[in-house]
Amino acid sequence: MKLSSPLQHPFARSLVMVRTWPFFIDVGIAACLLSIFFAVVHLGSYWMGSPMPVVPISHSVRALPLYAFYSIVRMSIAYVLSLTFAISYGYTAAYNPRIEGWMIGTLDILQSIPVLSFLPPVVLAMVALIPGHQLGIEMGVILLIFTGQVWNLAFSFYSSLKSIPKEMIEASRIYRYSAWQRFWQLEMPYAAIGLVWNSIVSVAGGWFALILCEIFTMGDRNFQLPGLGSYIQTATYSGDIRALLSGIAVVILIVVATDQLIWRPLIAWSDRFKFEQVESADRVTSPILALIQRSNLLSSIPGRVWMSIEEPICRRMAKTRNCRIVQPIDDDQGRGKASVAFWTVALLAVAVVGWGATRAMLLLKTVTWPEVGHLLEGAGATFLRVNASLLISAAWTIPVGVSIGFNPKLARIVQPVAQVMASVPASAFYPILLLGLIQIGGGLGVGSVALMLLGTQWYILFNVIAGAMSIPSDLREAASLYKFTRWQRWTTLILPGIFPFLITGMVTASGGAWNASVMAEYSKIKDQTLQTVGLGAEIQSATDAGRFPILLLATILISLIVVSMNRLVWRRLYHLAETKYKLLA
Repeated sequence: MKLSSPLQHPFARSLVMVRTWPFFIDVGIAACLLSIFFAVVHLGSYWMGSPMPVVPISHSVRALPLYAFYSIVRMSIAYVLSLTFAISYGYTAAYNPRIEGWMIGTLDILQSIPVLSFLPPVVLAMVALIPGHQLGIEMGVILLIFTGQVWNLAFSFYSSLKSIPKEMIEASRIYRYSAWQRFWQLEMPYAAIGLVWNSIVSVAGGWFALILCEIFTMGDRNFQLPGLGSYIQTATYSGDIRALLSGIAVVILIVVATDQLIWRPLIAWSDRFKFEQVESADRVTSPILALIQRSNLLSSIPGRVWMSIEEPICRRMAKTRNCRIVQPIDDDQGRGKASVAFWTVALLAVAVVGWGATRAMLLLKTVTWPEVGHLLEGAGATFLRVNASLLISAAWTIPVGVSIGFNPKLARIVQPVAQVMASVPASAFYPILLLGLIQIGGGLGVGSVALMLLGTQWYILFNVIAGAMSIPSDLREAASLYKFTRWQRWTTLILPGIFPFLITGMVTASGGAWNASVMAEYSKIKDQTLQTVGLGAEIQSATDAGRFPILLLATILISLIVVSMNRLVWRRLYHLAETKYKLLA
């Protein structure tokens, strides 16, 4: 009797590939970790060296890899700081009604203040805190990039927490989830899609800030750091078209690589957290994510490390009162009583704000009335440009974003292109547009609106895409089953479904427009200075000349405009999104 082997073809190609692919993936990951180690060593020696405020920038193509490395490191650190701050800030604002209004109002103001308004205090503070090392200057630039990335992430996480269905929160309380469990098993998964899509736009905002912050003038002091931003700016100032196009090409290559290696896998991963009762037949896929999931190194070690951290925390929090007693979701006990710690912090905050306001008023005494009138005229012009750019952006991004979010076939084609275009910083295109304006003899009066569009439209587009993708498939199928007309689909399903995301996109796009006004209204190219009436132009010229009173007054005007818009428009729309258009199962 002949016995047959349980494995008839032990050297079949498919079986060999199944066993060898994870090995090669692990080798590649190990090589990446080794490269990161040497990069950290190199950065440590550079950052801990003597401070060099002005580093000569070479226009040679050979210098681009090193400049790209420095810029990517600054962007990455700033993004990690932004994500950490956004989650902490959004969580605190969403679950503390007593200070929620103040925190969201502050966020509205901060996200609308141009990066250059933060520049003098941030850079001077970092240089003073870390004297004698290049790290002080680098940290100043990283924090400025942070201000270009963080605000829309904070808005996204806050709006996601406020729109969590009530019955899901009730279920978490019935099952006695601790705060730690509720955060990782409910709140973060529910906010994942919005955070991923807003991260794409945040990184684009970071590139915008990077190009502004790697080389700048502050009074009689010049700062110039090695990086892609300084490379593109110096090429623009000198009129070196070859170097300018080379720098933009490297930025695009980095953006494409980031899209394929990071954003596409994250989008595919976050699709698993889509809130729906019927599983969709169309799923976002990513070959890179599939390869990563087949890695033995990444599938075993992080899970074990996380379990060793999470288990002690869950056991300790399971003994708390919130986990032992089920509390009603609308339990308002204790909300009316303010603790001693709250009043102490509030009094300290009032004291600090009062001291700062007094110092600011003394500084503003040097501003003349003609200068105030000029700033008011500029505020009106920039306000009109900002709102024009918002309306134009919304007109095309809402239908396109919904089409991308609803149509998987269209999304496979358009989505990667849109991600790449959004991730390429708008400031990288400004020099080319400015050269075109010079050639045709045009100015920045109307052209500045087009420049603002490059920095605003993507905030709305990607929030609309995230909103359309988050609409449950069963609701879309019900609309098809009941044969809704196009008007009914838009008014009953689509607009209510994307409304919270749309408002977040509009608010952050408004901040992006105010930030873009600095470069849109005032730019230098070759030996010419292009300028138009606007607050952005006043901020840029005041920064170059070191006129801090003018810079402060322009920032105050922006804050007043933003606070007014917040109270009259955005706060009411946010309340509408949290009540009427909140998804309930």
